[in-house]
Amino acid sequence: MRTVREDASELIAAASALYDDDPQAREILGDLDRRLREPLRLALAGMVKAGKSTLLNAMLGEEIAPTDAGECTRVVTWYRYSDTPSVTLHLHDGETRRLPVKRDKGHLVLTLGGVAPEEVHWIDVGWPSAGLRSVILIDTPGIASISQSTSARSTTFLTPDQSPSSADAIVYLLRHLHASDLKFLEAFRDTAAGVSQTVNALAVLSRADEVGSGRIDSLLSAGKVARRYENDGDLASLALGVIPVAGLLAEGARTLKEKEFAAFRELAALDKADRDRLLVSADRFVRPTDAVSLSEKARKELLSRFGIFGVRLATALLRGGVTDSTQLAERLVQQSGLNDLNIFVRDQFRTRADALKVRGVLSGLEKLLRDFPREGDAAIAAGIERIHATAHTLRELSLLSRARLAGLPLPDAASVDAQRIVGGSGTPDAVRLGLSEDARTDEQRAAVDALLVRWRTLAQSPLTERAGVEVCRVVIRSLEEIASHLRALGPDGAAADIDPASGPAQARREGADEEGEQDEDRLQREELAQDLAVAARGDQL
Repeated sequence: MRTVREDASELIAAASALYDDDPQAREILGDLDRRLREPLRLALAGMVKAGKSTLLNAMLGEEIAPTDAGECTRVVTWYRYSDTPSVTLHLHDGETRRLPVKRDKGHLVLTLGGVAPEEVHWIDVGWPSAGLRSVILIDTPGIASISQSTSARSTTFLTPDQSPSSADAIVYLLRHLHASDLKFLEAFRDTAAGVSQTVNALAVLSRADEVGSGRIDSLLSAGKVARRYENDGDLASLALGVIPVAGLLAEGARTLKEKEFAAFRELAALDKADRDRLLVSADRFVRPTDAVSLSEKARKELLSRFGIFGVRLATALLRGGVTDSTQLAERLVQQSGLNDLNIFVRDQFRTRADALKVRGVLSGLEKLLRDFPREGDAAIAAGIERIHATAHTLRELSLLSRARLAGLPLPDAASVDAQRIVGGSGTPDAVRLGLSEDARTDEQRAAVDALLVRWRTLAQSPLTERAGVEVCRVVIRSLEEIASHLRALGPDGAAADIDPASGPAQARREGADEEGEQDEDRLQREELAQDLAVAARGDQL
């Protein structure tokens, strides 16, 4: 079975043959080919001091990205998997420079080696982290920075004029919802999604522990704020959701040291009156005191690593029964909101990696045809249109965007169901069907059969307008793919000779959703292959 990624790769190969005599076009196509083959590009963006680098470190579980206001935080930095650590500067003039890899007390030390930030296009960091095998994380300078040149580096990279964004998806950190946040997310949607207008951004209410002034219940307060933002009409059309995350706590928990665990244990063992006085505020926590043996320096380090919220929470968890550093780290991560973020990224972005990457590649091919028109490029343009028209994963993404931008031409209950079925709440089959993720295979089969009857009935109803019927067809196609997947599973739910990563949004057959669509799709592919063969020879169509 061919995938949308294979179709896009075929288009790139045909375009490479067509532009074989043009070095500039060949370089562009080489970049598109690498983008198609490499992992998902996930960028972290937001205003200055939003906590982007801290959150990136938390996601990786290592202190790699610099979190101080140094020169490297003013440059776009890529973090990708590599067997051995490496740091490479890519300059605007095309030159590359390898820099030595330095660490200080476990931290990666990034410097520009005497090169001015204005001369650096981007920094490429290779790192042997398992978390980077399936995603490239991109740290960007602050949006709306006082330094216009620093802010411009992020906007140019993520929302370039007349070009597709270099990121496949984005995690946008905000502390409060500003007009500049909405403006940036709208620009990203328009450049990253192109004509499909797909929403591929997640908003994170960062430094969420500060919403409740560092109280133990701060994340509950932050959750209420996040829901309010999520229901905001402007933001809802630009982001798939809003998740509160205490990034500093998450980073500290993922990199918890034994000496820090010992310090928390000493604090938890204090007399309640002494402990309450010590933890009443960040300022009081670092004042000289005889109540605890921890030095002022040690307490300042705890505060800088976990914040007053993290210190309070850690001591509360230890008093509540946590007995070792591993258990404490796990509970702190759970409380930080990082797990919710990782699950969202997995379900909404990583499982749709091929579709998101192909969309960016197709936009790049379209720009290539505009910038370098030549005889024989009509077949490439036709191939792009066919992928847009027949790739079901792209249609699902487009439908989700339409739902967020203007709603769907269906009754409210049906609209909610439609968004869930096409993956709005996550891409696992059971989630799409409205069941728990551990639902038995027979339960899923019964659910998909009932939903197919319901949606086919709705599509055939004379009361459903034409636009609503088109939505129904996309939903039905998604349900048919789920049904096909479930039929291939054995009685115990295990797949036989099937890639377990496959799903409705991954490596299943892409096609149109009308009756008889498979034959039509096959004919279109044969026609496309013939056109591409002509284009590769440079013949006139």
